[in-house]
Amino acid sequence: MDSLLRIFPQKRRDFWKETAEKGQEVCEIRLRVDRPVVVETKRRELFLNHRGQWQENPCGAYSVEEAEIRELIAYLCQDSLYAYADEIRQGFLTVEGGHRIGLCGQAVLENESRLRTLKNISFVNIRVSHEVKGAADKILPQLYRGGRFQNTLIVSPPGFGKTTLLRDLIRQLSDGNAYGPGLRVGVVDERSELAGAYRGRPQNDLGMRTDVLDACPKALGMLLLLRSMSPQVIAVDELGEDADIRALHKAAACGCRLLATIHGTDEKDAARRLGIDEICRMFDRIVILKGRGLMECRCLEGD
Repeated sequence: MDSLLRIFPQKRRDFWKETAEKGQEVCEIRLRVDRPVVVETKRRELFLNHRGQWQENPCGAYSVEEAEIRELIAYLCQDSLYAYADEIRQGFLTVEGGHRIGLCGQAVLENESRLRTLKNISFVNIRVSHEVKGAADKILPQLYRGGRFQNTLIVSPPGFGKTTLLRDLIRQLSDGNAYGPGLRVGVVDERSELAGAYRGRPQNDLGMRTDVLDACPKALGMLLLLRSMSPQVIAVDELGEDADIRALHKAAACGCRLLATIHGTDEKDAARRLGIDEICRMFDRIVILKGRGLMECRCLEGD
């Protein structure tokens, strides 16, 4: 994965070469000052020795120095932290290839509730972007009725492939599939995870009829898309705020189909967060993820 290797400054690429070559296995790379590098794969947690080779034991593993974190951030921001201030304030950067760089350090507040920026960044989490085309193949036929896509809510704990599934559903809705024609899909990508946009251009394939609003709060973004792009489907990841629900109601009232996700373990957990009445009012299908590739779909309308 060349895009993964390009995350790092040129002088450090030999060290990261093995990790980049095995990039399809990598989910996250965690860098913490004065702590060993941790590479998290789908199956296990690994460490790097001083030559960048993977090892299972943390003993003797390579530890990250403060200067290395500082140089990495400067490189990712092209030596202009000011130009990337808005992204840093949100706690992440999105880079070429759709990879997302989570940042943590010392918070600088404007007031008690507003974060102005982060400084003394000491913790970095590189979330490696993976497209899995076909991830939605098994569940797709259950999300249509008479050739029409049904409003769908995906419920999943973290780490079960929720975003990967949502990304592929968006692509197949947009391009069209065996169960229905292609649709105009409006995506509000608040955390830049679905499209992995870099300088406004999606790095992941979300389909030929998809319009992406990047790094915008979901509620605000849904209303903006309704006004500007006339979507047939609105897609969002990780519902949470009351304003998100109100915006979804507005989209449904405008005739849009809905596709959304929420964190949870099952239908009851989702109901505790959204309310069972809200779920039944807005959605026709609920997909419960039980593990990577393991899912079940339930009908909420009695057909």
